[in-house]
Amino acid sequence: MVFHIITLFPSVFGSYLNESIIARAIKNKLINVKFYNPCDFVKTKKKYKQVDDKPYGGGPGMVIQAMPVAKAIERAIKNSKSKPKIIFLSPGGAQFTNEVGKKWMKSFNDIIIICGRYEGIDARVKKIFKAEEISIGPFVLTGGELPAMIMIDSASRQIAGVLGKIESIEENRIASSDVYTRPEIFEYNKKKYKVPKILLSGHHKKIEEWKKTGKSLFITK
Repeated sequence: MVFHIITLFPSVFGSYLNESIIARAIKNKLINVKFYNPCDFVKTKKKYKQVDDKPYGGGPGMVIQAMPVAKAIERAIKNSKSKPKIIFLSPGGAQFTNEVGKKWMKSFNDIIIICGRYEGIDARVKKIFKAEEISIGPFVLTGGELPAMIMIDSASRQIAGVLGKIESIEENRIASSDVYTRPEIFEYNKKKYKVPKILLSGHHKKIEEWKKTGKSLFITK
């Protein structure tokens, strides 16, 4: 799976992609992440490459121009081994879910994610490339880079080998939101917090039933 990211700030991704499970998945060539900066597609002799301009109709802020983004997407399509899925990140888009991520993994080898900034990207881009508008939730962020990282993480987990074992995918097994490890009794501020007895019982059927209830820990003085 190759994720092609259209962004003005590719360096933002470094701290996340270079750590832990995602870094290992990239190292093991289970996924690949490529970046395309619209600034690189602006022809000018000036040191500063402008990719934004004032919005038609007035209003605050600046809008990213269509042509630099379109050129970046063209390059990403050219670098794709098959027809890619093109995602236009937008607060008003369809809700991203685990099921959406699974569908992408089954249907595509290349996914292009377009990250906006400022007041957004000229809307003609999504029309030209028939991009699907996707949102990670009912809120607005300063840019699309964080949502893109969330999508990469969520979708990558569905690829065999990324988490080591397929059983590690929480949504594929019975799992409680509460988990425990040693020590059996943890003392904090003169209170003792104990692991639920059912988890120490060795009774697998009852433990599975407990996980479905999502019970919390017990506190004893």
